[in-house]
Amino acid sequence: MTFKAALLGAAALALVAGSASAADLACLITKNNTNPFFVKMKEGAEKAAKDAGLDFQAYAGEKDGDAAPQITAIENCVTAGAKGILITPSNDSVGPALKKARDAGILVISLDTPLGDKDAQDMTFATDNFQAGILIGQWAAATMGDGAKTAKIAMLDINKDNISVDVLRDTGFLKGFGIEVPDGKVLGSEKDPRVIGHESSEASPAGGQKAMETLLAKDPDINVVYTINEPAAEGAFQALKAAGKEKQALIVSVDGGCPGVKNVKAGVIGATSQQYPLLMASKGIEAIVAFAKDGTKPKASDGLTFFNTGVNLVTDKPVKGVESIDSAKGTELCWG
Repeated sequence: MTFKAALLGAAALALVAGSASAADLACLITKNNTNPFFVKMKEGAEKAAKDAGLDFQAYAGEKDGDAAPQITAIENCVTAGAKGILITPSNDSVGPALKKARDAGILVISLDTPLGDKDAQDMTFATDNFQAGILIGQWAAATMGDGAKTAKIAMLDINKDNISVDVLRDTGFLKGFGIEVPDGKVLGSEKDPRVIGHESSEASPAGGQKAMETLLAKDPDINVVYTINEPAAEGAFQALKAAGKEKQALIVSVDGGCPGVKNVKAGVIGATSQQYPLLMASKGIEAIVAFAKDGTKPKASDGLTFFNTGVNLVTDKPVKGVESIDSAKGTELCWG
């Protein structure tokens, strides 16, 4: 199978295309093509599509929250006659385009990030992002012990758009830590004085560093750092190190990529919730194959509104009452 790069519309998109018929086409649309999480997702989808004999096209925006290129990609997939679209939506503004895709008879599966409009997708294949947040929150609180009552917490989110994955991990962490969250659908509804503030990291090292610098300027005694993902955690650590405070704060995160697990082993990250993007993508392709065959649509896991692809807490400092695996096992299961 051969692939080629393309630019769609005014925004840069990464595109790989196969040679099968349009009737057998599967599309993958990710938030960007640089985050190892999305790179591995693309690898998983591409391999599964090839094994199933499907044509495959993969598109990506330039950064988290970059919805315009994703909308263009959706429209291109509809025009090409795709049988299914797998997407990690940048935000809910892609919903109307996805609803049109569904109206055209295309199976739409959100990967990792569910959409606010339930009619914009047939199913979500994802980590239980709320549970991922709960695990790192519980671990951080238990690790701090009595100090958790007077903790000073920095929250490094993606941005201010209330993206579902952002809100779920954020609120899960706070609840796991023992902080009341009045509105579980938006960021920053908590009133607990232990939360020093929320800053946007754009889920990147540079963004994480800038966000951490901003919060340290607000309170130099921050001793717990929640990060939306491990690239943001890397940036946060660099900011702490530059301020001579790298041993002052516990850093927790979500992802479980190989660089992140390595940072757990090195003590940079105290604990991370590991998710499995390759499984999300490969299961998504399997669902498209089944749909193309006889119209069968995927079902949610028992008791949930989505298909759960699993999560494990990775730490080398386990605490009582919070199930975890160590960095050695995390390395066996990691990606990127």
